[in-house]
Amino acid sequence: MTETVSSYHFTIAELNVNIQFKESVRNGMHLLPSFEPFKSEAVADDHLFFKLIVDDSLPPIRKPHRERIGRFDTGNGITVVDQLPDGGYQFIIKDINGGDCCLLQTDKKFALCHCALNGNYNMRCFGLNNALMLIFAFAGSRRQTLLIHASLVRCEGRGYAFIAKSGTGKSTQVGSWLRYIPHCDLMNDDNPVVRIVDGEAYVYGSPWSGKTPCYRQVKAPLGAIVRIDRAKQNSIERLNSIEAFASLLPACSTMKWDGDIFNAICDNVTSILERVGIYTLHCLPDEEAARVCHKEVTK
Repeated sequence: MTETVSSYHFTIAELNVNIQFKESVRNGMHLLPSFEPFKSEAVADDHLFFKLIVDDSLPPIRKPHRERIGRFDTGNGITVVDQLPDGGYQFIIKDINGGDCCLLQTDKKFALCHCALNGNYNMRCFGLNNALMLIFAFAGSRRQTLLIHASLVRCEGRGYAFIAKSGTGKSTQVGSWLRYIPHCDLMNDDNPVVRIVDGEAYVYGSPWSGKTPCYRQVKAPLGAIVRIDRAKQNSIERLNSIEAFASLLPACSTMKWDGDIFNAICDNVTSILERVGIYTLHCLPDEEAARVCHKEVTK
């Protein structure tokens, strides 16, 4: 009997992704509504950024065939990481309640990946989306591509990314731009993509936008990156190269235990800093802060 497989193609930040679902009443595109704007035509496997096969019969790899790297708190759950003998990885993605949502196994380049989902609808959505973000971020290291934690606004054709710790005011600052600065629109509110393409830095919308449903197939040249710092008065400063690197790297998904991937991500950060200004905006959550920032970064 032939096994039924549903295959879907997407283009995210001009990169081709294939997701396949082995036959299951619990798995399918209903778990990925934010991916609908990114659907595209099928391409040959050798033109894929990565392929993910979703198959709940996937068994975990156990000792002695894997080496535990560690358990990492992602802010919305725990991810357990094991390294495999071929250089690939196994991840167990848990939600905030400690439930096992996804078992993910990858090759070293994150080009061919397999996962099994577990739990109810919300757990499966969480596990699959987090697995795809993880794959995208680490596969991107070899393609001058970064998935960054940022809110992204477009103003007169250029993208401006705001970075900060959660709750510091990224979305507030972007909201002020949308309210007070003409010709602005929201590109993404949590996880945009930054790429170097033909020597230039660009930003893209993505299927991952946090609590704000902003899933847009959009692209713009990157105008600047701004780190938000709460203060009692509004001011802005451009950072030197060391300060800029130290500000941007924590906003990127990294794997410090994998030298090849970590070094590639650091190189990608450096490439962006060579092309785009990085600023710190010391600010209040008000109109003046938006105007002070806009005036400086759009010079």
